[in-house]
Amino acid sequence: MMLSRAFKSCSTFAATDCSGNQDVLSVPYSRHTHRQAHHLTHNQAPRKNLSRYFQIISTTTVLSLLSTIAILAAAYLSSLALLPKSASTKIRLLFIWHAFDALIHSILEGSYLYNCFFSYTTHPPGLWTKTPSTLASPYLPPNVHFLGHQDRLYGAEYGTTPFSALWREYAKADHRWAGTDLTVISLELLTVFLGAPIALWICYCLRRQRADTWFWMVVLATGELYGGFMTFAPEWLSGSTNLDTTNVMYTWVYLFFFNTLWVWIPGWVLWEAYARISGNARFIQRNAAALRGLDVRQRAVGAEEAVAGSAGSTAASSTPGSDGRKKTR
Repeated sequence: MMLSRAFKSCSTFAATDCSGNQDVLSVPYSRHTHRQAHHLTHNQAPRKNLSRYFQIISTTTVLSLLSTIAILAAAYLSSLALLPKSASTKIRLLFIWHAFDALIHSILEGSYLYNCFFSYTTHPPGLWTKTPSTLASPYLPPNVHFLGHQDRLYGAEYGTTPFSALWREYAKADHRWAGTDLTVISLELLTVFLGAPIALWICYCLRRQRADTWFWMVVLATGELYGGFMTFAPEWLSGSTNLDTTNVMYTWVYLFFFNTLWVWIPGWVLWEAYARISGNARFIQRNAAALRGLDVRQRAVGAEEAVAGSAGSTAASSTPGSDGRKKTR
């Protein structure tokens, strides 16, 4: 609750009324208020230095970054507890990444979905004196209402939990995450309820050294790359109207670093999977004749053992008293 109030205090901006006086209006954060504040700032004073490009690190910023570090530490500790000491560095890195991936998807992105479906307001933002019968969300197309509720506005912008404050912090860089953008929610439903379980299953496969581990890693890595593209492609095609790239923190930490993690590492996983699968295929091609001969010999040995076993069971059944009944005198 304190984080929510602290964040809302940062969303306060100055507006000039008709008489020329400046009134301070405390407005809930949205992409519209953000753009208006940004526009006013540019019109009121010329740029004197580069300080405006740097985000003033708030308590919410620090807690958000610390939560990510804590999840990474949990993934690393789980690798120490679950993997054998003889595990190679590559296997350990793969385990840590997929454990980290599962925790991020289930905890942080799961909290985003929670805010989308359960955090809402029935009062419009701003200084409305009377609540209209139909509320229009700035994150949805005209005449479209999330879950069909015309009297509610959903999203982290209206939540009161620490996770709501975390997503409002990230929404400073990408405004869609404060509300109910339909593309983002659709992708996150797949990520949370399909991607996270697959990541956990991969950790289990790595621990058990299952032969199908690389298949599941290819499935998840492909899904991660597709999800990242579909998250940002609509923005690129529409002029990035929801992205704030005027700030170093927003551009290079929030948008670039945290999102390209799910580009470079899945790309590396796909490269490793390609090397492993193609290497096995080349080994089979080079040794096809020897493998076929080995298969023939194994089949012959298996047939001989089956014949010997059948003969032994026949001999045992022909022995008096072999039916297991106790003989009597």
